Amino acid sequence: MITDEAAGAQGNLSAGLSLERALVIVVLSLLIWLPLPLASHREWSSALFVFIVALASAIWSIRLLRSRAACRISTLRAALPLFALLVAAQAWVAAQWLAGISVDTGATCRDLILGCGYTLLFLLITGLFYTRRRVTLLLAVLTISGLLQAFYGSLMTLSHIDWLAFGPKETGQGDVTGTFVNRNHLAGYLEMTLACGLGLLMALRDGRPFSWLALPDLLIGPKMRIRLALAIMVIALVMSHSRMGNSAFFTGLILLGGLFTLVHRQHRLRNGLILVSLLLIDLLIISQFFGLDKLEDRLLETQFEDQVVNGQVVRHENVDRDDIVRYALPQLRERPFIGFGAGAFETSFPRFPGPDIRSHFDHAHNDVLEFAIEFGLIGLTPLALFVLWSFAMALKALWRRDSLYRSGVGLGAGIGILAIGIHSLSDFNLQIPANAATFVTLCAIAVLANHHHARIARVGERDPDSEA
Repeated sequence: MITDEAAGAQGNLSAGLSLERALVIVVLSLLIWLPLPLASHREWSSALFVFIVALASAIWSIRLLRSRAACRISTLRAALPLFALLVAAQAWVAAQWLAGISVDTGATCRDLILGCGYTLLFLLITGLFYTRRRVTLLLAVLTISGLLQAFYGSLMTLSHIDWLAFGPKETGQGDVTGTFVNRNHLAGYLEMTLACGLGLLMALRDGRPFSWLALPDLLIGPKMRIRLALAIMVIALVMSHSRMGNSAFFTGLILLGGLFTLVHRQHRLRNGLILVSLLLIDLLIISQFFGLDKLEDRLLETQFEDQVVNGQVVRHENVDRDDIVRYALPQLRERPFIGFGAGAFETSFPRFPGPDIRSHFDHAHNDVLEFAIEFGLIGLTPLALFVLWSFAMALKALWRRDSLYRSGVGLGAGIGILAIGIHSLSDFNLQIPANAATFVTLCAIAVLANHHHARIARVGERDPDSEA
């Protein structure tokens, strides 16, 4: 017979799980929504993001205090050092704002609020998606979101309509931008969602030897649908004509995909064929019909300096990001430790450029340099440690030979973190709320790749099998 105490505990568990599932739906819906209103790079949409995350975090915290499930606590314990690093970075931003260090207190206050939103999102992801089923769902939703962006952006470009989600596109006609204003920021988003899709594909592989009898399932099964989604996203990435976006993703794919193939000797041929197909089939064959030649032209025509012949300029430079970096370095040396204040680059940079910089720049087009200038070494250190620690956890999961699922998820998280890290050396993806939130989610997935659980604990069970 079931005692009243056990029945009550079972009822509390069911009610708690229902609340958790509702929060999971809220978080997943938020991740899909973030790119839609111009990548949430507007005051109202970024404020909405912070409000929803704060409200969900408050509800989840109350639920956590009433719950004694060991699986939730153990997953959060693994994420605690990374969470502490994010909190430390936000504490320094608060100090910049309150102590008058920032040269633009309004921008610093705005970035502090956004930073708190990213920090809470990291905690929510690691706290809610602690089972294998939920990690799979998270990867699938991010892949679907990337697919929607790729399909919508490609459709708008091929139909010559060129509309964003809430109005006509004013710049970048002919380039796929999805619902982003800037093609490079769409490319950054696709780098991360492509990595999620690839991680999901590799995580769901089985250990059985290849058989022709399994071919129908390969052609019409869920793995083939993931493969088609990856092909569409690669096409959109090429059609964005983002030089660094394409270079960053395929560099990450080659480096970590090669490492993954070398580490996992079993079924090395199958794994290698899946990874190589992204390069040979999607990039070199399918993308030939969707503007690969234009991307090649942009890469070949890149000119960092004026070409001078007999004392006359015969070809002007067409890339000025290196000039911004050159003039921003003296700014970094002026306040190397305390910085100018989070979000204050636009205000502090104008007195440093030379006469050859005539345009107004609100970002450094280099996330690492911009964070260093704004946060200083004090604030940059915890952020850098957060990224490096997350990448190390992704590599740790990638290296695991005892779990096909964990190694696949680790591969996806690692490629995404590495790709956006490379891309950030020439752009400001991490200043865009949709991309920054997705990047924080990738870092949380790196933690979950090692520390998720196979299932939810039953009443009275200390910890479900976490190594399955």
